[in-house]
Amino acid sequence: MQDSARFVELYQAQYPRVLAYARRRLATLADAEDCAAEVFKLAWQQETIPSVGWLFVTAKNITYSVRRKNLRLTQIAARIATEQPDQSDPDDRGVLAALDGLNESERELLMSYYWDDLSGTQCAQLLGCSVAAIWVRLHRARQHLKAVLLKDRVRDTPAPTPHPIWQGESL
Repeated sequence: MQDSARFVELYQAQYPRVLAYARRRLATLADAEDCAAEVFKLAWQQETIPSVGWLFVTAKNITYSVRRKNLRLTQIAARIATEQPDQSDPDDRGVLAALDGLNESERELLMSYYWDDLSGTQCAQLLGCSVAAIWVRLHRARQHLKAVLLKDRVRDTPAPTPHPIWQGESL
């Protein structure tokens, strides 16, 4: 276990430097503060008081990790923005509404397989079942989605107007 007084001295002396290091490398103050806090949390968990060099190497690794995470989030947001269905298209709204009408496991499977482009094996790992079960579940989920879409389409389709000849009118 560490000497608490020595750790407090290290923290008071080095926290502003570690924070400044992280601040220069990360986009937001919140990310930099989180990084500095993580560095000292890890330092506290060490058997002995770490060196100043250890603090900065750890800060470097954490800033790289945060930057990678932020880049992935930015890429995902851009992908979602470009793949977002046009909300003015009634067919897309119908599909989204139909997905909402499915149970959680069916919705998760369909979205993972089609939107997230996961393989059958990856979906099986995600949902905790065999690959064979995924294909059966996927088939059932597609059938259920089709039924929901057809039911909505029948309900939203206006009743056909009969031809004038069937209404007793002359042409």
